[in-house]
Amino acid sequence: MAGRRASHDVREACCGGRRSARLPRALLLAFGLQFAFCASAQAPLSITKTLLQPFDVAPFPYDGGLPDKDQPFLDVIEGDRRGHLTQRGGVYWEDSTYADRRVLLSIPRGFDARRPALIIVYFHGNLSTLERDVRDRQQIPRQIEASRLNAVLVAPQFAVDAADSSAGRFWEPGIFAKFLREAADRLALLHGDRRTRALFRRAPVVLVAYSGGYHPAAFALTVGGAGRRVKGVILLDALYGETERFADWIIRQRRGFFVSASAGITRDGHEALRSLLVKRRIAVRKRLPRSLSPGGVTLLDTDEDIDHFDFVTQAWVHDPLRALLAKIPGYRRAAPVKSRRAPRRPAKDKPVKDKRSAKRAPGSGR
Repeated sequence: MAGRRASHDVREACCGGRRSARLPRALLLAFGLQFAFCASAQAPLSITKTLLQPFDVAPFPYDGGLPDKDQPFLDVIEGDRRGHLTQRGGVYWEDSTYADRRVLLSIPRGFDARRPALIIVYFHGNLSTLERDVRDRQQIPRQIEASRLNAVLVAPQFAVDAADSSAGRFWEPGIFAKFLREAADRLALLHGDRRTRALFRRAPVVLVAYSGGYHPAAFALTVGGAGRRVKGVILLDALYGETERFADWIIRQRRGFFVSASAGITRDGHEALRSLLVKRRIAVRKRLPRSLSPGGVTLLDTDEDIDHFDFVTQAWVHDPLRALLAKIPGYRRAAPVKSRRAPRRPAKDKPVKDKRSAKRAPGSGR
């Protein structure tokens, strides 16, 4: 019993408890071991940790109605199956398209829980899956790691491999904020140190949307309930619509940055958004600044010949998401510490043996 009490005392001393400065030697030794454990638990991660995790609060399944319409989302019934009739893809069935509640979580190598951190929430486009497209083709976890940001990834699955931009539960007020709270708990478990949950619960959010991800992003910003926690928005060839919702967020959230890069058809969205902002006397840049500062708005028109399908990995630069994230100030990971080898001591001069003397008989020379 005394041993357990002593161990408890050590843990309190390690984690901030108030204990007497006078401790027995055995307790001091135990304290040293426990302190080493605490320090290692908060040390930067030595490997990237990635997980596909089912969430309780996720965009789908969704059994509600369509926004601004008096009709259910699942508006097609065939026997025991329910589906949704889309404008472009025909009917998609709930069991195969709108039932995946998984979220891609990734914490990069070098992430340091002792430093300020960001949560990058990524909304994929149409005809996508988390494994094939977000993780493997677009390599979003790798781009975040390469940006040198002290940031983690949270990427929910929307309609599975479908030509549909539906937001599902993110249409509902306050659900995006609940999603972020669950993400904090899941990230702490993935990290391995439960104390990081407090960090993840208060970390600012940068919302990134590619292509059809613009639609759930617009609703997450305006009805999601995350408020000032959203530090910035990045749209990658994604401004197909909802310009009024994005303009509303920009006008209200002057402490956040907004960047939209466009090629081809999404330039019409740029013109519509620019017109709304000019009326409110909000300055709009046409070129990327050196850093993405609070309140800055950039609408970047890139080469129309850039392939929309490859826009996340090859646009005006290679790995454009990495390049944009690297412009966010104040959240850099510490540079990896290079191991310092002790300088070699100069070797002592060894006497050079005379080959001729080596052949002499012992005692024949000096």
